[in-house]
Amino acid sequence: MKHYIGLDVSMKRTFICAMSEEGKVVHEGSEVTDPHLVADYLFKLGMKEMIVGFESGSLTPYLLRGFKEKGIDARCMDARKLSPILALKVNKTDKNDARGIAEALRAGMYTAVYCKPEESINRAILLTARRALVQQQTDLKNSVRGLLKGYGVRLGSISAKKFGAAVRKKLEAHEEIVQLSIDCLIEAFDKLVEEIEKLDKKMLQIAAQDREVQRLMTVPGIGPVTALTYKAEIFDAGRFKKSRTVGAYLGMTPTQYASGETQRQGKTSKCGSKELRFLLVEAGIVILTRSKKWSKLRAWGQKIMRKKGLKKAAVAVGRKLAVIMHRMMVEEKDFIYGEPKAA
Repeated sequence: MKHYIGLDVSMKRTFICAMSEEGKVVHEGSEVTDPHLVADYLFKLGMKEMIVGFESGSLTPYLLRGFKEKGIDARCMDARKLSPILALKVNKTDKNDARGIAEALRAGMYTAVYCKPEESINRAILLTARRALVQQQTDLKNSVRGLLKGYGVRLGSISAKKFGAAVRKKLEAHEEIVQLSIDCLIEAFDKLVEEIEKLDKKMLQIAAQDREVQRLMTVPGIGPVTALTYKAEIFDAGRFKKSRTVGAYLGMTPTQYASGETQRQGKTSKCGSKELRFLLVEAGIVILTRSKKWSKLRAWGQKIMRKKGLKKAAVAVGRKLAVIMHRMMVEEKDFIYGEPKAA
């Protein structure tokens, strides 16, 4: 007999609910959140055929990898779509959530989530670490500028490498306590610049060795950061049957509401990766305002910009970029600029 195992995962413990094909709960319990320990716990129950399901989250790669090593058929379920089903329970407890997950798994009322390969996870960690350092660098730079304004010191546009020297020169005539306080911030700022350079070097090395990333960089406005982020997020172009669904996957399409005679479109759904969505919109702005070479994409975006403005046009171009880049990955072709129509 087949059994469906629902796991409600938390950082410390995982609650377990085993359900038969008829929908009868045959066992409930808990175990430390470790895929090997949970697998051993399940094997002790003596169930010959079982399917394990759990909500998607930060522990997903760790759990799937561990269950695969133990030879367990595990399904990662989309937490956003599973949430309304679990909300039907009057009392929200870990025990009830595990039971709800088992019921959804048995009924097939879930959407399976693809687990990223290890290469994509590693690259995502590199990009996330770089983004965190860049954010801290920006915050420190703005803090120093704000403190100096109190003394009438206003710095113009200065590169990160020259920023520390420029600030120290401006502080020579000020009191020791001011010099000490701001110098501590500058020391931390310089260290961040040094660490970001290390990550940039590794990032450029990876981009230079990856043919697919190089192909994505043929698109105007797309640099190594955007290309690597896109590939780390999509990782397998074959999991999308149609390229246009990539725009919806990244939350760049409008939400829709239709009931009876009422039909309306809302703002973009903003699902998926916030970072990649931001980078694609930024690339759209570059194509519309800074790119000089003519392309069908740029001409299409400028028509929208004249009617709707830069903001909406940039989002539209960003969504179009997501679709085009997916098509480039599928067909293994560089970006095609196209030819303008004859007058």
